[in-house]
Amino acid sequence: MKIRRLPFYAIVILLIVAGLGTAGLRHNTTEVPFVPGEQKPVWLVEARIDFLAQGGKTTVRLDLPDSAPGFRLIREQAASPGYGFAVLDDKRDRRAEWTRREVTGYQTLYYNAQYLPVSYEPEPKDPEPPKAEDVFWDEPEATAARELLRGALSRSSSPASTARELIKLLSPNSPDQNAQLLLAAEPSRSRLLVKLLNQSGVPSRMAMGLYLEDARRRQTLTPLVELFTDEGWLLMNAATGEQGVPENLLLWSRGVDAQLDVIGGQNSSLTFSMIRQTVPAMALSQVQFQDNIFSLLGVYSLPIEEQSMFKMLFLLPLGAMVVVFMRVMVGLRTAGTFMPILISLAFLQTSLVPGLISFILIVGLGLLLRNYLSYLNLLLVARIATLIVLVIFLISVMSLVGYQLGLNAGITVTFFPMIIIAWTIERMSILWEEEGPHEVLIQGGGSLLVAVLAYLLMSIELINHLSFNFPELNLVILAFILLMGQYTGYKLSELRRFRSMENMD
Repeated sequence: MKIRRLPFYAIVILLIVAGLGTAGLRHNTTEVPFVPGEQKPVWLVEARIDFLAQGGKTTVRLDLPDSAPGFRLIREQAASPGYGFAVLDDKRDRRAEWTRREVTGYQTLYYNAQYLPVSYEPEPKDPEPPKAEDVFWDEPEATAARELLRGALSRSSSPASTARELIKLLSPNSPDQNAQLLLAAEPSRSRLLVKLLNQSGVPSRMAMGLYLEDARRRQTLTPLVELFTDEGWLLMNAATGEQGVPENLLLWSRGVDAQLDVIGGQNSSLTFSMIRQTVPAMALSQVQFQDNIFSLLGVYSLPIEEQSMFKMLFLLPLGAMVVVFMRVMVGLRTAGTFMPILISLAFLQTSLVPGLISFILIVGLGLLLRNYLSYLNLLLVARIATLIVLVIFLISVMSLVGYQLGLNAGITVTFFPMIIIAWTIERMSILWEEEGPHEVLIQGGGSLLVAVLAYLLMSIELINHLSFNFPELNLVILAFILLMGQYTGYKLSELRRFRSMENMD
């Protein structure tokens, strides 16, 4: 490698790294999928609140998940005709609030939320470890609690093991009389476990979780226990002894005594229904990351009409790479450089077969008209202008005839670049006069072949998806075009011609 070419290769490598790196960064930050049609599972959770309103002012508050481990909130909404609704967030607790000035009779309110399962990430540790709450018992429960803790602490060495031993002692089949006495005073094993752990010096709190099962109705929250360990808060199920956050558990609330608070009503109840859905990953990305820098600077913020234009525009570099490869590496001759690219874009609108037929008819008729114009001895500018007008008339007639025959492709013929077609007809006509019809067929056929190859690549769904959603990948295409521009070896079409020289050697 010559020293003077080092900057060139450095630019090529920089373009490839920039294109691939930016695409990877876009994928990681906005979760735009690399593969079209990718689906992601989401859970649609509906909370239903039933209560009997007493005829006056009514306020209903429902505790909402602050940050559910293993899940991400996509969207939330409430169905409550006649009620004011708001989500209140004081940075410590999120609550949904319904309000109404006068209401009477049985009422039903709904809250819907859509959650996306994500990889579980450990929560950051609290800057200051929490302190265990003070616990007060009446006798003889105080004595029973001390005896129960003495036995559990003697068989444990950590907060988690202490909790496990207490869960065993509090199980329904436990013969321990102290445990039975405490359960008679506090039937909820989760609340009893929290009190015992706090009394032993382990900071603990209540938590409520919702186990997700597809197409389940009238489900209730499951009481759980969180205890503080050296690694952070640890979730445990006081009924089963399971620790950690299961994949199908949506942690609804933490350290909140009341999940539902109804002011101005009575006989309230809270139930949940859930269903598992699959939605396009692309739609999820656009909903979740609207404020991301890639979304703000991307084409998604433009109107649909402009987005459609850019979708076609981002395919041009791929067509240019095909033209460069076929001309530089293969050695195929075409009628110009841009003509095959534009024809391939037109094929995307007309489809391949109708587009080929339309193009051949337009160019063929144009050559006949151009042959007549040559007898008029017009100047070049006037001849080209006349060809443009004639090409417009030809395309218009073909579109109208196609429409009358019921052929939708006839209308899309107008996508052909008329100025370029007129200039191509002029060039082919001059080429016919100077080098004969054989060269016209070679260059015309080469242009159509390159256009067809570019069309076949552009029509691949994966390439359409990548070019529109990851336009930075065009930097990689630019790098390959630059590399091919430095190629000075034999073209593929020349290998057969020089094969006899290899035999002579």
